[in-house]
Amino acid sequence: MAKLYTADVMYVEESFKPNYGLVEEHGRIVAIGPVVQLRQEYPQAEEVFWAGHAIAPGTVNAHNHSFQSLLRGIAVDRPFLEWREQALYKYTPLLDEEAIYTGALLAFGEMARYGVTTVSDFFYIHNGGTAFDEAVIRAAQDVGIRLVLARTMYDWSGAPVAYRETVTEAVERTHALAVKYQGNAMVTVHPAPHSPHAASPEMIKAGHRLAVQLDTPFHIHVAEEMFEVHDTLRDYGLRPLHYLDSLGVVDERMISIHLVWLEQSEIELIGSRGGSLAYCPSSNMFLADGVTRIPELMKAGVKITLGSDGGCSNNRISVFEEMRMCALLQKVNRLDGTCITAKDVYRMGTARAGEILRLPIGSLQTGMAADFVALNVHDLSLTPKTELFANMVYAMQPGAITHVVTNGKLIVDEGLLVNIAERQIVSRVDELFERLAGHHH
Repeated sequence: MAKLYTADVMYVEESFKPNYGLVEEHGRIVAIGPVVQLRQEYPQAEEVFWAGHAIAPGTVNAHNHSFQSLLRGIAVDRPFLEWREQALYKYTPLLDEEAIYTGALLAFGEMARYGVTTVSDFFYIHNGGTAFDEAVIRAAQDVGIRLVLARTMYDWSGAPVAYRETVTEAVERTHALAVKYQGNAMVTVHPAPHSPHAASPEMIKAGHRLAVQLDTPFHIHVAEEMFEVHDTLRDYGLRPLHYLDSLGVVDERMISIHLVWLEQSEIELIGSRGGSLAYCPSSNMFLADGVTRIPELMKAGVKITLGSDGGCSNNRISVFEEMRMCALLQKVNRLDGTCITAKDVYRMGTARAGEILRLPIGSLQTGMAADFVALNVHDLSLTPKTELFANMVYAMQPGAITHVVTNGKLIVDEGLLVNIAERQIVSRVDELFERLAGHHH
């Protein structure tokens, strides 16, 4: 049954247009245009009218680690390596499949509330198989969010044993999951060699080969911290991107995460190869990583999207928040208020993400997935509504997001999760921490 969604205004072709609507059928947008016209063309469509609202594309969280939402607030205000020890490495061995599922419910539920309709979860606690990966997939399905599982390939011996796989295991398991979910509109699996410091050259090349074989992008953390630059210079005589290029993996499939410590030659290299960046400004600030050179990367032709990163290295999990942070951080770092615009960052959190992840998401047009949000235009944070676009990017608070539709299904209604109660998620987390406390004594 077709549905006609309308509101006071709708964000189409980069502006808010009054009296516009979209027709959804089987999870896709089949028509978009003036409401009067759509009513004539689809007289049978069930009409959903959100008075006092604006409809906009759902946002895309291009980089997250769902289990880290469980560790939010643990090991704050520490240097990166200490944070990694105290939060990630210390708690990882205590997390079973149920805990992984709970963490993903928390991450995806909170994201959905804040207008995220697709998330790329860079997931690395495999525990010697794919059951933990399936727990993350199950959580996404239970919340109703669209998932890209960036299945991490990790073989550095210094990490918890649950992260580690041999090259063969990583390839076989990632391949099996990818094939299992091929053609699933709500779940896609991409290979994700962890980083130059946590994946061997063989692992990185294998991840890239698998991406070519599956015809998907691949994800990799690059140059987040200074120590990685020092290490690749020490071990290979090359800076991180030049090192990755020597492995033959810098190309249009590459979704690099962070790219904080790049030299101009590296910026030009990734631009000329058509590579992409998933930028996580809040996380970079929280962990004192540094400031990625976004205007230069844009100028070099690098496609850029936004991520929240893990809940324990950002502590908020909203892409609208990352739009604002990206713009503010770049402006103050460059001492230039014009170096990046609201349009630029909005595009990063929506349409650009669809291109980079190779999914029909991020903008409202015929043939695209029916992923969108409704914003209350009478919310204090969006007032005055004469400047609705600027206020959505720079001023809006999450409470203004009242409805979220993913793949044609309502997953947030009147500000509440539809498929699972927030209280239920919170009590699952509380119970988990009671169990962990018992474990420590």
